[in-house]
Amino acid sequence: MIARASKLFLPTLREDPADADAASHKLLVRGGFIRQVGAGVWTYLPLGWRVHQKVVQIIREEMDAIGGQEMLMPVLTPAELWEASGRIGIPELFKLKDRAGRDLVLPLTHEETVTFHAQELHSYKQLPQILYHFSLKFRDEARPRAGLIRVREFIMKDAYSFDRDEAGLDESFRKHSGAYKRIFERCGLEAVEVAAESGMMGGSGSQDFLAPAGAGENTLVICENGDYAADLEIAGGVPSAPDFPEELAAPEEVETPGQRTIEAVSKFLGVDERATAKAMPVVTEEGLVLALVRGDDRLNEMKLLAALGRASRPAQPEEIREAFGADGGSIGPVGTPVEVLADETLREGQYVVGANRDDRHLRGVQAGRDFQARFADLREVRAGDACPRCGGHLRLQVAIEVGHIFKLETRFSAALGANFLDEDGTERPLIMGSYGIGPGRVLAAAVEQRHDEQGITWPKAIAPYDVHVVALPGVETEAEQAAQTLDGAGAEVLLDDRDARAGEKFADADLIGCPIRVTVGKKTVEDGAVDVRDRESGEERRVPLADLGGIL
Repeated sequence: MIARASKLFLPTLREDPADADAASHKLLVRGGFIRQVGAGVWTYLPLGWRVHQKVVQIIREEMDAIGGQEMLMPVLTPAELWEASGRIGIPELFKLKDRAGRDLVLPLTHEETVTFHAQELHSYKQLPQILYHFSLKFRDEARPRAGLIRVREFIMKDAYSFDRDEAGLDESFRKHSGAYKRIFERCGLEAVEVAAESGMMGGSGSQDFLAPAGAGENTLVICENGDYAADLEIAGGVPSAPDFPEELAAPEEVETPGQRTIEAVSKFLGVDERATAKAMPVVTEEGLVLALVRGDDRLNEMKLLAALGRASRPAQPEEIREAFGADGGSIGPVGTPVEVLADETLREGQYVVGANRDDRHLRGVQAGRDFQARFADLREVRAGDACPRCGGHLRLQVAIEVGHIFKLETRFSAALGANFLDEDGTERPLIMGSYGIGPGRVLAAAVEQRHDEQGITWPKAIAPYDVHVVALPGVETEAEQAAQTLDGAGAEVLLDDRDARAGEKFADADLIGCPIRVTVGKKTVEDGAVDVRDRESGEERRVPLADLGGIL
């Protein structure tokens, strides 16, 4: 196939979008791949859609290879399905009413709908099943950003497995994990499978596929020795030990006038920040809870959610004063009437904490002796922490989540009544898994990982075209011959036959990033050869026109 640039809708730009920070955002817009319609809402232009559909086809082939059956479920969904699953209150869910006043949702994933259809799986003899589709999803994202990385409307491949028991779910999970690794490898993408937080999906566990990138919404935690990797939301690490002051037989109250931050208190008292504790009161539907982490640590919101088992919000200043009798900078766990949830690092040692009196703190506070707490992993891992497996240093890398697989168990089948008759005649809920990939995120991640100062360097499998033929003035016939030869050899060819300057054509070729550029110039008339340049390495060689098919 030969596509002629003079006939294409290919609006390339020389300047970066004013609001763009991510490399993929800049280059996909400049290269004429995508255009923004509104906040978090994007159009794939013809060039971008070609790349997107190549990603889709790779996903489709690998899903079919593990027994997946493609279908298409609707976007417009009755709200009662989401009410039945208990997810109707998710803030990111778009909700609407039709003209008759019926409640509908625009789903951000299709567990409810596919479980509705799974009610027709009546017998263990019909299991296992893997159903998947490519469909639009909607997310009422509060802060869309970074081009295709955080959006409000997107296409996702979501697959669902249905099994009779845990062993079957384990096998379905293993199949999808393998398929996802092959998908990313074929797309030329570096992606790491890691333990992850299941969040609103629920179930017994999940795995993330994170693509290291210069921009992204996730953070990949990796051990320097390569034996541990996890999403920051769930990662564990061992922090450096505090430099504790001399132990005290009982807490000692000290005045700390005007010292309201950990940094200020530790400096004022001359103690290591690691030997202080940070109190963060949160409000749940069951009341106020005091979360406690080491002074130099940050509270991980997803770990807090997992430990509480319910949603929470930060307490307001008036709620803090009412509960503790002091402002936020002076509160602590000793003598408090509320539940204390403390990070595991606070089990041992004596810490400086707020005294629940304004401008006063307590030295020498020890868990178990001076206050009672429920302990959990609450801290956010930091670069330099020790690996929980081998003790090596952990490093943090910004990443894009390109895939996520979940063991849903009976989370949705039990709620929506999707049951089957087992071999012994017992009615049981279907055991489910859910498996998602965002082709748009794969596309963005590929650009994040493969670009240079001139533009994109697409992996061959998902490049918009295999070869970009640049025709310089006066050699149109030879350029057509080159394109025809490549087309005959099975290549997808973009022929730049525009009436434009050579510099503009070369700049566009580098920006668009096809794997091979073929330049047909005046010298071609003399020697019957063309310049062939590898986009990624920059290596060039002279190849006779007759031998062009061999470059593929």
